Amino acid sequence: MRTVREVMVAWGEAWNGHDADALAALYHDDAVNHQVAFGDPRVGRDAMREDFRAFFAAFPDSYTRVEVTLIDGARAAVEWVGGATWTGPFAGRAPTGAPFTLRGCGFFFIVDGKIKAQRGYVDRATWFGQLGLPII
Repeated sequence: MRTVREVMVAWGEAWNGHDADALAALYHDDAVNHQVAFGDPRVGRDAMREDFRAFFAAFPDSYTRVEVTLIDGARAAVEWVGGATWTGPFAGRAPTGAPFTLRGCGFFFIVDGKIKAQRGYVDRATWFGQLGLPII
């Protein structure tokens, strides 16, 4: 069974490797991922796999660099900076070809070596502004 730190390292490697299956494997079947700037939480490993695939297809050069990881028992907090270029359809919109750079943070709850819950925060106005999208 992976430690919390090992799960977080594996998450970063899978994200930067654009490996949606490896990412999904890090979550419990009934895990909850709430990206707060984007509305309702996503529930379940399969839903997350779909989201990861869609993101990597739209932003194939995406990267995330973890700057800080804090671990307290079964919980981890991660501060990151990332970016990409929007080259494929995303959220029902055609790509603009615009690049973005963004800071954010995520909070993870690990149970039995897998992610049970995740909550993420980004500045939606900054991200959408860089992509040329309406902020609403």
